Amino acid sequence: MQISHIEHVGIAVASLEQAIPFYEKLLNTKCYKIEEVADQHVKTAFLKVGETKIELLEATSDESAIAKFIAKNGGHGGIQHMAFAVEDGLANALNELQEKGERVIDKTPRKGADGLNIAFVHPKSTCGALIELCENPNK
Repeated sequence: MQISHIEHVGIAVASLEQAIPFYEKLLNTKCYKIEEVADQHVKTAFLKVGETKIELLEATSDESAIAKFIAKNGGHGGIQHMAFAVEDGLANALNELQEKGERVIDKTPRKGADGLNIAFVHPKSTCGALIELCENPNK
């Protein structure tokens, strides 16, 4: 598996309405996309800093991983995941990880926000961090 770059950093927030203006000022850039990913029970907003994106994530349901993350974090948001772009195909990367005995949440790629195919690696295989792998959008 060849990782080319950090694709984005996912930050859980209680409210996109409150978070977007803060991050726009902090990063001196505008939010370029807001979308809902219904099957993940999340609404996302994207900002770009250099070549890296910041993904703000707001839960749309108490069943969402974002709602659970915020609840576990004492009602506060924070960095929820790091996403890496893979060069040699997401399905290949998942197969390689599984062949090495690593735990994955997604055994096959699925559609994520911002037009990416994504898959998550289980925190038990990453020393506690939630890692998302993405198809390299530049490839």
